[in-house]
Amino acid sequence: MSTLTLFNTLTRKKEPFEPIRQGHVGLYTCGPTVYWYAHIGNLRAYLFADILKRVLMANGLDVDHVMNITDVGHLVSDGDEGEDKLEVGAKREGKTAWEVAAFYTEAFLRDTERLGILAPSKLVKATDHIAEQIEMIQTLEKNGYTYRIDDGVYFDTAKLPSYGELSGQPLEEKEEGARVAINTQKRHATDFALWKFSPKGSTRQMEWESPWGVGFPGWHIECSAMSTKYLGHTFDIHTGGVDHIPVHHENEIAQTKGAYGVPQARVWMHSEFLTVDGGRMGKSLGNLYTLDDLAKKGFDPTSYRLLAHGTHYRHKLNFTFESLLAADATLRRLRETLRDWDAPGVAGCAGYEEEFMAALNDDLNTPQALSVLWKLVDDGTMPTRARARTLLKFDEVLGLHLSQTLGKPLEISQAVQQLVQARDASRAQKDWKESDRLREEIASHGFDVVDTPTGTKVQKGD
Repeated sequence: MSTLTLFNTLTRKKEPFEPIRQGHVGLYTCGPTVYWYAHIGNLRAYLFADILKRVLMANGLDVDHVMNITDVGHLVSDGDEGEDKLEVGAKREGKTAWEVAAFYTEAFLRDTERLGILAPSKLVKATDHIAEQIEMIQTLEKNGYTYRIDDGVYFDTAKLPSYGELSGQPLEEKEEGARVAINTQKRHATDFALWKFSPKGSTRQMEWESPWGVGFPGWHIECSAMSTKYLGHTFDIHTGGVDHIPVHHENEIAQTKGAYGVPQARVWMHSEFLTVDGGRMGKSLGNLYTLDDLAKKGFDPTSYRLLAHGTHYRHKLNFTFESLLAADATLRRLRETLRDWDAPGVAGCAGYEEEFMAALNDDLNTPQALSVLWKLVDDGTMPTRARARTLLKFDEVLGLHLSQTLGKPLEISQAVQQLVQARDASRAQKDWKESDRLREEIASHGFDVVDTPTGTKVQKGD
């Protein structure tokens, strides 16, 4: 099998991947902040992590996959100012912050299931790990990396010479490019909160006692504390979106190094942004789409998965409804084609399998892997039973649910069969008007007819 190579954001190059422990991979994925629905841009990052996980498994590796749920501490500014997003969600919906977190956690998990994303080995919530976060802050305090100001306990980024290594920006450049800090008590613009105090004179829905006073954890500490607890010191791979690089992941690395003196993860991987019609996606623009929005327009969620596979994870994915419509039609055609194939045989197509894995092992090149899939589908020199066996292996990575139709002829009622026969007779007599009428009647039963050189083909309608 070809060697698996992955692009490491930390080193800014593709590297052969070797797990720290032979045969085993520790993988951590930054999960959602559960105050609202995940949009399709968010979901792209989880599709990327899913492909990575499936490719690791296809290479014979056992994957211990941990993903967090941020249900406290993520402020609306994505920094250290403003309200907690969960508290904002609670006010918006007239519920408790806990109820909001539970509702949107379930919504997120439902979306990932609909997209065929494999569940993590462990799904861990920030609110279930307050003790671990406090303990890690105490370690940072003991090691001299913290200071206290009016609104919380902060990490002093100037104390860590390597700060900025993930983004490739040294501290002085980050300071220069940082927005002027609203909190003038911070020593440096890049310093970040480890523990925030509850505002004086008010009670938060989510707050805990700590050695420094009643409050709640900063956004970044949860991932450092939970990844350490479940994957140990220096695990294999940490994933997220490119928006995590300059702040969230930079701060995770700083916390772990400051507390334990070791790298948090050896390989850092990030998926690029999704754009809509070539531009930014946002609520104010009216183009922030959820998976439910796509489903309401009649799209199979798996079509979005196929669309995402068509662009390399390190390139921007431009979403349009035209491209989604094309992906949806392609998926339908593929599934219908497979109905005519024989059941999988004992032997597959080894050459295609090697080519497919070579594409994926080249930094998860899903567009190239899809090209191999189409070559296999169109290769009429190979028996369908052999192609079917290989195709199912491909689908263990691609997750397109191709087994739903593979080798399963379409069930067509006798009434529809009679309509098809009548239409064939009309076409033979060149009665095109009657032929078109019968096509419409067949469509009303949920079927489409396609005229091919070898005869009429019936398939499921839209």
